[in-house]
Amino acid sequence: MRGASRLRVPRYAVRPLELRWRLAASVAVVLIVSSAVTFIAVYRGTGSQLRHQIDTELAGDADVLGHTLASSRARSTSALQNVASGYIRAQPFSASSTLLFVILPGTAPVTNRPELFSPQSADDGESDAQQAEENGLAALLLRAGTGYVTVQMPDIGKLRLLRRTVRVPARGSMPARTVTVGVGEPLATVSRAQDVVSRAFLLAGLIALAGALLAALAIGTRLSNPLRRMAAVAAEIDAGDLHHRIHETDRGAREVRVLAEAFNHMLDRLADAFAGQRAFVADASHELRTPLTVIQGQLEVLAAQRHPPPEEIRRVEQLVQAEVSRITRLVDDLLLLARSEQTAFLRIESVPLERFVTELWDSFTLLEDKRSFELGPLPAGTLQADPDRLAQALRNLVGNAIAHTTPGSGRVLLHVERGVPGWVRFVVQDDGPGIPEDQRELVFERFHRTDTGRARASGGAGLGLAIVRAIAEAHHGRVRATAGALGGARIELELPGFMAAPRPLERPEPHATNA
Repeated sequence: MRGASRLRVPRYAVRPLELRWRLAASVAVVLIVSSAVTFIAVYRGTGSQLRHQIDTELAGDADVLGHTLASSRARSTSALQNVASGYIRAQPFSASSTLLFVILPGTAPVTNRPELFSPQSADDGESDAQQAEENGLAALLLRAGTGYVTVQMPDIGKLRLLRRTVRVPARGSMPARTVTVGVGEPLATVSRAQDVVSRAFLLAGLIALAGALLAALAIGTRLSNPLRRMAAVAAEIDAGDLHHRIHETDRGAREVRVLAEAFNHMLDRLADAFAGQRAFVADASHELRTPLTVIQGQLEVLAAQRHPPPEEIRRVEQLVQAEVSRITRLVDDLLLLARSEQTAFLRIESVPLERFVTELWDSFTLLEDKRSFELGPLPAGTLQADPDRLAQALRNLVGNAIAHTTPGSGRVLLHVERGVPGWVRFVVQDDGPGIPEDQRELVFERFHRTDTGRARASGGAGLGLAIVRAIAEAHHGRVRATAGALGGARIELELPGFMAAPRPLERPEPHATNA
């Protein structure tokens, strides 16, 4: 209907329960289920045990009654009836005693409860239906088979009944007779015992449940306190403050301590990563700003002249091209470092190590004509690696060595050796100034230079060794810098996936070139 307002139903977010309340609820459920199982087992076990005891007592009473009749000296049916009557009258029936009856063929039943076996009219306070029920019960007792049976009696409840037949031998004028004896006992004791068990379990269960809930709540509160502190620290970190840490990690459960220490370690790594990212962005911006500033300045100088001479134009052109090439190399290196963290960074294949290193080394010696290059022995075999990335890493290592040696007399040495089984080590050495010991880990960081005084145009952006480390880690290898035997730097690149050839080819002597 036009103009009618829409009814907006408020939406309420259901807050999940805290850990301590979850723990208390879990303990309550476990306790209730276990108590219920225990109660059922005890309740039924108590009833079964008492019923078995009653059955044993009924069997004993039936044996005594049967033995009394069978061993009597009665010589007639009436005398036998008197024996049964005398025995039964000595044990009157009540709600807690034993029902006894004897049935002799052709005579009325002898019992300690005569009204049960003779049809009567309704007593005072009883209806005709109740009396009819009692008369039906009497008929059931008379025609029931032998053995145990449980019947419901109007006045006393359930009755456990045992019927047996006794053979009385012939004496005098009485022939042998088969007499039916019955012994019954009320099950009120069983009901009372089960009621006691029920009340005891109910009372004890409520007390235990309350105590367990309080204990679980206290334990849950104590266990959740470190987690809540972690959540508070996480909230502060989410707001941008990475300096918060979880203190007092030496107390509490071992799992909580491990979690707190891992959380603090994660925060340390995050802080280092953010700091490194900020430094990386700052260094990259500086590296890009420098050539752009040079280009802008040269173009402004050229534009300030109305008719610049041709040689000035060519000079600015060469300078701009050099700076553009530098920017291109820097961008390519940055993109390579960014792609190194992707899964598709490498294309692994089998690389024949001897041929690969020899061809790569020849390309170095052809490009450089003022240094001494030495290639050591090469192990025969194949290496599972990306040949393009491996060549790039070795070029960076050799280029770094060339940049730190003296033209005309500098020496650069590359040799390849087998490491632990399945590993191969590429070692590049030079006779340059070397790397200070405190800088040997830092040289693999992005934009790091050991020679701060060297010009950026000649020294590069400081990404070569960072690319080497990225390529090594992508191959699940490692790289490190040490002092070399030639007096300069020694950088080792170790990679897994090497498989030696069955018959390694022998090189007669190291391949040395002095171009």
